Amino acid sequence: MSGAPSSSPRSSSSRTGAVPLAIAGAVGAAIAATAGPIAAVIAILALLGTPLFAIMGGASELAWLFNKDPAYHHLRFIAPTVLDERFADSPILVTIPLFTFVGYLMAESKTPDRIVRASSAFFGWMPGGLAIVCIVASAFFTTLTGGSGVTIVAIGGLLYPALRKQGYSDAFALGLVTTGGSLGLLLPPSLPILVYSLVAGIDFNKTFKAGLIPGLLVMVLLAVYSAYVGVREKVQRPKPRLHEMAGAFWLLKWELLTPVIILGGLGSGLTSLDESAGLAALYTLAIEVWIYKDLSLKKDLARIAKASMALAGAVILILAMANAVINYVIQEEIPKHVLEYMLSLGLTETWQFLIVMNVFLLVLGMLMDGFSAILVAVPLIIPFAARFSLAPFHLAMIFLLNLEIAYCCPPLGLNLFISSFRFNRSVVSLYRVVVPFVAILAAALVLVTYVPWLSNVTVRGDIAAARAAAGDSPPREAWLMECVQEDRSNPQPCSAADRAKWPNGRAIEPSGDKPAAASDEDDLMKELMGDPSENTEKP
Repeated sequence: MSGAPSSSPRSSSSRTGAVPLAIAGAVGAAIAATAGPIAAVIAILALLGTPLFAIMGGASELAWLFNKDPAYHHLRFIAPTVLDERFADSPILVTIPLFTFVGYLMAESKTPDRIVRASSAFFGWMPGGLAIVCIVASAFFTTLTGGSGVTIVAIGGLLYPALRKQGYSDAFALGLVTTGGSLGLLLPPSLPILVYSLVAGIDFNKTFKAGLIPGLLVMVLLAVYSAYVGVREKVQRPKPRLHEMAGAFWLLKWELLTPVIILGGLGSGLTSLDESAGLAALYTLAIEVWIYKDLSLKKDLARIAKASMALAGAVILILAMANAVINYVIQEEIPKHVLEYMLSLGLTETWQFLIVMNVFLLVLGMLMDGFSAILVAVPLIIPFAARFSLAPFHLAMIFLLNLEIAYCCPPLGLNLFISSFRFNRSVVSLYRVVVPFVAILAAALVLVTYVPWLSNVTVRGDIAAARAAAGDSPPREAWLMECVQEDRSNPQPCSAADRAKWPNGRAIEPSGDKPAAASDEDDLMKELMGDPSENTEKP
């Protein structure tokens, strides 16, 4: 999350101001001709800058009121997925405001300065050292704060003038700090990973593990490019100094314990997700107020809490309204109809689906903030992913890496507008400078998309353990981790061998014999009601 106003969840149109009325009218007329007047009105309101939660909530209400079945003409049908246990009782709803509060505390303190100093001490002596510092510091800060805006404002604001002073070109420095705002979304304890796990119904601890290699891959590719630029532009770099490394690390030691508290508690099982978030919030408040003394309880706490809770409330409101839309989408089996239509067009190969999905997610990520894109897109693509037997953690990494690219991709990437505001540059002037970085992220996306091993290798041990625990029974828990399941309550085999051994997800019964459960039930009925065959006289 971000302390910058520009990072708050909102409709995409609010990034650039409302679309001119003439353009909105033209788009509305085109949509009316193809999808009807209701869809046209919703599109026009969105283009004119109506808040995203209002668009989602209003659209779901209209969808139910105009349903072809009169039995559904009630507003109460927007509520089930908002109020059921899967959403209302999710610990992530508590986690969002707590992690947002942690991010605001760090952004308002001198944490960014300490992160930059430590990164400079450890990486500044390398070729392209200060640029690598920007990559590492941005990724680390984003994992703790959850959003790109604060990273650009805090880390980018510190490092852009330093990069220029050390001799990096203006284009490279601007492109790097703009791209750095979205780094870290794949690394734990990233808030987008938590939201994605909630919507997709997968274990967030395992998703954290799955994101390690893809997240580090992105950073390594950017670091290699930065080293190349540093050598090409003959940037001077300082010599490594062990005492500076030790001093910077010692100064940052308290902030470094924050992810240890979160991940250590989750990994050991000592704390649940919401408990880890609560401990992290209390710990961060304590170190910033009483150890570092960067903040004051009287002067700063109320202001920071108010700003962070306003943003967290906006995120939760969007989550609730998006769930209302999802309720309608699932009820009307819209993904199934879309899948059938796509298959009728010849979309039958996995590589074809992956290309279409990546383009769709990239466009959606530019038009919506990350949380809204997750809530809108995940229920739509899960039936497709299940049809093509994608692994759930592989799909998660593809999705989140697309968001990472969309944040800085021209023409509507959110980072472009935040960077434009922070560094007083026109948005159009940033298009060219981010192209090399977007190309590197796109290369990482291709690798992650077509090399599933990168996303799955860290969870293979969990899959093997689930299979071992199942014994001779169908390993349903393993199937949930091996391939996307359209119905997670009835997981199906993922491999040809498992489908042959357990057709339809069930063990094959010996021919001529009744299943054990059915046999036990028949015996019980005979005891209670008597066996008719015993009363039949033989001729």
